Order: sequence, then structure tokens, then C-alpha cells
Amino acid sequence: MPWDPCLPFVRPLLSDLICTVGDARPKGVAPLDREAGMAEHRTYLELSEDNASAHKFYEVVRSGTRVTITYGRIGASGQTKASDFATEAKAEAAAAKKIAEKTRKGYAPAVRGVRQARPVSRRVMVSSRSTARQAPVLWRLATGAAAFGIFVDQDRCWVGNQNGDVYTVTTDGTVTGRYRLPDGVKCIVADDFWIYAGCDDGRVYDLSGKVPHVAYEISADVDIYWLDIDDAILGVSDRNGRVTAVDHEDEYQWSRDVDGDSAWMVRCDAEGDTVFHGHSRGVACYAASDGRPIWRTPVGGNVLFGWQENHSVYAATGNNDVYRLAKGNGEVEAVYRCDAAVFSCAASPDGRYVFAGDNHSSVYCFDEDGTRLWKLATGHGSAYSMQFLNERVYIVTTDGSLACVDASEAAIHAAQQGSVPRPVDVKVAASLPTTEPVTVLETTSQPGDAVVLECYQDGSRLRVRVITEGYERAWNVQFPKEIRHPGARYAVEGVRTSGRGGFYRAYGEIKRLL
Repeated sequence: MPWDPCLPFVRPLLSDLICTVGDARPKGVAPLDREAGMAEHRTYLELSEDNASAHKFYEVVRSGTRVTITYGRIGASGQTKASDFATEAKAEAAAAKKIAEKTRKGYAPAVRGVRQARPVSRRVMVSSRSTARQAPVLWRLATGAAAFGIFVDQDRCWVGNQNGDVYTVTTDGTVTGRYRLPDGVKCIVADDFWIYAGCDDGRVYDLSGKVPHVAYEISADVDIYWLDIDDAILGVSDRNGRVTAVDHEDEYQWSRDVDGDSAWMVRCDAEGDTVFHGHSRGVACYAASDGRPIWRTPVGGNVLFGWQENHSVYAATGNNDVYRLAKGNGEVEAVYRCDAAVFSCAASPDGRYVFAGDNHSSVYCFDEDGTRLWKLATGHGSAYSMQFLNERVYIVTTDGSLACVDASEAAIHAAQQGSVPRPVDVKVAASLPTTEPVTVLETTSQPGDAVVLECYQDGSRLRVRVITEGYERAWNVQFPKEIRHPGARYAVEGVRTSGRGGFYRAYGEIKRLL
């Protein structure tokens, strides 16, 4: 047999498994007392690299004919999958195969708890006080920790902070909801009906239903910096400069390494089948379906934030500029010059106005051709993220504020003359309930008008399909993984066809059918 460098690790692990099957056991070890219950055979492995690209564990547990695999980031609970086999011998062989696969990839035996979870990479901004006149802030919510995530529609604003708190606030400043997620919120993104929060624990939570559910679980070797979702395709940019695409089943599609790092920008465009990626060396465009490179454009300075509209993508840089690039070929269409490093940017839906926030607690507005129209102080720290809607700029800041700035012509003119309103200090009602993720569903025996789904085994994976009449039975459903159980049926508020077709997306409240 050819020498395999992994065999020194594999052989003792395999012997640990083999010696407890039947009477094949080390000398002095008594036979298994099967009347006393199944013996459990556990192998725990870790892969931890000094360059911070991998820090994960993999555990294989065999109990009789069942093999349970748990994997994830070191220090976290991870994901668990169980498989049953016809005989103990087949279960043993399956466990040994998994162990061998991982040792060949560099995993080694370890003791759980010795290595600790790595510190999460958080955006660090030294925020200075602006020397500009004060912006006309209408209202402000203090969330209690640095806030990164924001999304605004016609009805409400979503804001998420480093403590894992997510609030919903009406556009006139009334707090209507509060969620508590297990870890700090990196960003909040919207995809049609769905609202997602990407967190430091590597999970992306769907906040669209009655309670949060895990929609995606990002690989343990990805130190997330930013993410975006469009038509259920998830794009992730990370500390090492990579960009990764994940499909609607939370299954890996492709990943691209670059010669830069610190990738703070990723934007997905399902209609154009493209993913835009910004890092320390510039901006690139890839085909969303297979990761094929389309174009790459260097920009002055490292990219710290990204935005997109129908025909253009925007890159905020540490060199004080925001670049507008053509989606089709990456050509630089305009440059918007600020007075300090730019940590956030946004545009009006038609691209007529471009906004930027620097690390000196200032917010800017430009005409689309690059002409600066105004610069004003936020009064609440530097903007980590922002969005413009209906003549208002909503920002989330280093001091944990969600602030609403009146960007109407009259209000800006008055502010430039030194006249601004007294902002309303928005409070969270003590009686407002806090909603947290759950894995145990409410049950019902009467689905009523709900759409009925069924979970089924597809090889090693659990899939979900619609069994209510009138739907494509061959199509799978995007559905939270942590509540899938083979053979279980669920009643959901509804499903929608994906924009690209070929699968459904569940939305609203989910109940398990009895």
C-alpha cells in the first residue's frame, strides 16, 4: 500500500472504533454489555490554522447503527446530522470513512474545550467629531451598542447592533418590535419579502416570520465581514478577501480568492446573474451562477463599503472617495470626494443623489456627476451604514444610534444657516416583548388555509417540498434547516416562486402538523 501521511492519525482513530465492535477489543477490556445499552464511540477532531483562515471542529459519534456528526466553529455548538445504517458494521465503516476524509484535510485529534473560540473580527473606526454644521436630525434611537445593520422600507426601519439586538421602528420614530439574536449583528439585508440579519456566530437569521429562524449557516473557516442576498443567493465577503456564494438550500456554490484582503463589500444582483466584490485592492464582478470572473477595477484606497442601484455599483474607500462603477464593464462613471475615510455610502433609487458617511462623523450629499451639495455633522458618531428613502437619510452609527436625517431641500438649507429641529429621543417601551430564535415549533392539527410542506430524505440531505395541490411537486422549498425532521409535515403561511424559478421560498409563520 502506498504510504499516506494521514495514516498515522487515521489508524489509532479507526482502532478506537473497531475495538469496541463485537469481541474485537483490547486485552483486558470486558465485552460490551448490550443489555446495559448501546456503547458510544466518539472521535473529536479540530483544524486550526495560524493565519486565522480555519478554526473548526468535527466530531463523529457512533452509537449502535447510528452515526451522528457535529461540526462548526471551535467554541460554538455547531450543526448536527444523524444517519442510521442497517448494521453496526456499516455504521462503523461510515464513521471511519468520515474520520479519514477529515484527517486527510488536516484535522487532528483534540480535546474539546482546550482551544477557545477566536475573537470575532469587528469593524473598528476611530470616530472624530465633525467640524461641520449640525444635520437636521428628526429622531434618534439609542440601541445600546455600536450599530452596523440597517434596512428601511416604506413602513419601518430595521436596525441591528453589536449586542445582537434588532429593533423595528416606524419611519416617524416609534419602536414596534425587538429581537434578540445569539451574537452581534453584522448587517441587515432585504430580499423581496424576506429580512435577514447576518451575525457574528456565522448564521444568517430570517426575521420575516413570527420568530427568527436560521436561514443560512456560513462555513466555520469564513470570518464574515459583509453579506448580501438576492433571490435566495447569499454572497459573503470575508477577512481574507474571499467572496463565497451559497444557494437557497444553504449549500456551497463557489468561492474566489483574491490578492487583496479585508473584503467589506459584497452585493448580489440575481437579475444580472452577478456578484460584486470589494476588498483592499479594488472591485471585481463575478457570475453568480459559477463564479466566473467578468471584470476587475482598481480604485484608490481599500474598499470599506458597497452599494448598488440598477445600472451602477458604488464603492466607498479609505482614500476619502466613493466610486461609481458601471455594472456591465466596471468602468468608473464618477468619483465623489469626501474629506476623510468613507465607511458608508448610499444612493437615491434613481442615482440622482449619492450620500456618504466618513469617520469624522460627517454625512455628505453629492449630485450624480460628483458635485458636492452639502456636508453636515451627524451629532451621533460616524455612520457605519446608511440608506436614503423619501427625502430622509437613515444612518446607524458608532455610538449605537439609529438616526433619521431630514434631507429635504428646505431642511438642509436651514441647517446650513444653523437652524435645526430638536431631535426626538425615541424610547423602547418596557412592555415591548423580546423575540428570540426557536427550534421547537408550535403544533397544529388543522392547517386551514396554510400551505402544507413535507420534509423528506434525499441521500444524506433533508429536503422540503410542497404537498398541497396546485404546486410543483418536483420543486424544493427554501426552509430553515434546524427545524427539518424526516417525514415531518409543516403548515406555513405561504410559499413564493423564486425569481429564477425552480424552487419555492416559504414565508410567514411556521407550525408543525400533528
